[in-house]
This record gives sequence, structure tokens and C-alpha cells, in this order.
Amino acid sequence: MSQGPVLIDLEEGDAPSVAEAAPVPELGAVAPQGQAMQVTARLGTRKVSWLTSLFWGLLATFVSAAVSVAAWDFAVGLAARSPTLGMAVSVVGAGLLVVALLMILREMAGFARLRRVDGLKNEAAQAVDAGELDGARRLVDRLLRFYRGRDDLSWARESLQKRRAEVLDADALFVLAETELMGPLDKAAQMEIEAAARQVAAVTALVPLALADVIAALTSNLRMIRRVAEIYGGRTGALGNWRLFRAVMTHLVATGAVAAGDDLIGSMVGGGALGKLSRRFGEGIVNGALTARVGVAAMVVCRPMPFGEGRRPSVTGLVKRALAGLFSKEK
Repeated sequence: MSQGPVLIDLEEGDAPSVAEAAPVPELGAVAPQGQAMQVTARLGTRKVSWLTSLFWGLLATFVSAAVSVAAWDFAVGLAARSPTLGMAVSVVGAGLLVVALLMILREMAGFARLRRVDGLKNEAAQAVDAGELDGARRLVDRLLRFYRGRDDLSWARESLQKRRAEVLDADALFVLAETELMGPLDKAAQMEIEAAARQVAAVTALVPLALADVIAALTSNLRMIRRVAEIYGGRTGALGNWRLFRAVMTHLVATGAVAAGDDLIGSMVGGGALGKLSRRFGEGIVNGALTARVGVAAMVVCRPMPFGEGRRPSVTGLVKRALAGLFSKEK
């Protein structure tokens, strides 16, 4: 014999509200992951095999030799037919060689400058670990010499030079050097990071063209890393900039910092609402946030001093300042 439904009366407590129930998850919905920055990171960390490097090296040598011989035959043949035109072409070719040599020298100077910054950073790390006053003073002297040609740091150098003799503690001297000398450079680097994050986010959100977000992410990050290096004193050429880009991306991939999650989106200004309204806007926010992470890593790599306690900029703060006016109605 079947029994009917059982009714249980609740004597105490309010009935649950339907409005407070959790939303039903959307099947098939994927949170924005910042695909453009993921592709950019893979491009920056891709390892080239020795066979591929040998192939491109031999190809470049062969093409250079063929072009050189063809140019020489062209100039000699033209000089035989018309000495005046042959002389003009020879002058142009010589000018081209001089410009190429200057570009090579600039690349070498850029690598030397980067090595000098690396040497300063290593010395600073050792001095901070040792905590000795003499080491701190030697580091400050090297920093002052390194930035002696910077007009934008003239006031900071003078202030540090005047106050360094009054400080008799190594930790206090490190804090003074960070405040007086590194402080203006950190602010300038953060402005470059915010501009790059804003550009990547805007292109991702507003330009629906295929690969436009990847190209914008790659070019903006390369430009941002070069500018951050220049702010801290590391002048780079094309090869030096690519070396810095690979070093930064390798560090980020190794630490898992290029992986985006819901916590990253939720920490952005209006990120959750925009991610629900438009997937492209959500992708833009994540790509901008990941660009800011790349920028902070670039500061760590290019800065001649390690960040002191509480001095490292926050990625969330950088992205909020960069994107608050772009994806919100606040003025």
C-alpha cells in the first residue's frame, strides 16, 4: 500500500529566500584566461634547438655572402660603364657599411650596459645580505657614479650625497638610497607599465580582428620592457631588448605568474561585471593584468637594487590605476 507525501511543519526559523540562492553555473562558459598574453609568453620562452640555430646561422651567412658579392659585382660593372655612377653607388655602399657597423657597436654597448646593471644588482644583493656599513657606502658611491649623467636625477643625487654621511646604519642607508634615488625611477617605470597595460586591454577589448590582441600584447610588452630598462639605465638595442624579454618571460613562466584565475579577475575594477557582460572585455582586463605582471618582473630584472620590504609595486594597484578610467564610468 503506497503512502502519501509527508508534510513537516517548521516551527522556528524563516523560510529560505529564492533570491538568496546561488546562481546556476553556465554550462560551457570559460573564464577569461588572457590568451594573447599566454601566446606572448610562449613566444618569449620558446627554446630553439641547436639544429635550428645552425640552420639559420648558415642561411644568414650564405645570404650575406651572396648579397655582398652581388653588390660588389654591381658596383664594379657600373663603374666600368659609368665611372660617376659607379663612384656614387660605392659611396652609398660604404655609407651602408658604416651604418651597419654603428648598429653593431650600439648593440654591443647595450649588452655592456646590461652587464653593468647586472653587476650593480649582484653587488647590491650581497651588500644587503651582509648588512655592513662599508659595503652600503660603496654601493651608494657606485650608484651615484652610474647615474651621474642623468639630469632628471640631479636633485636626487644631491640629496643622497648630502645625507649619506649622516647615516651610520647599513639598513638605513639602503632605505635612503631607495627613497632618494630609486623612488623617482620606480614611479616612472610604473607609469610605463600602466600605459602598456591600458593599451593591451583596450586593443583586446575593442579591436575584434584576429591576432590583433596578440600583436598588441607582443609589441606593447617589448616596448614596455625596453622603456623600463632605459629608465633604470640599461640602454638596449633590438637584440638586447629581446634578451630582456626572454629573461622576464622565462621567470614568469617558471613561477606560474602568467596563469590567470578568478581571483585575478575579481581584484580588478569592475572585472567580474565586465567579464559577465562581454568576454572580450574580460580578456582585456586579464591581458592588462598579465602585462602589469610582466612590467613588475621587468622592474625586478632591470632595477640595479633589489626591492626593499614593502617597496615592490602591487600588480592589483597598477591595473586599477591603468584600467579604472578605461572600463568604468568614473572620471
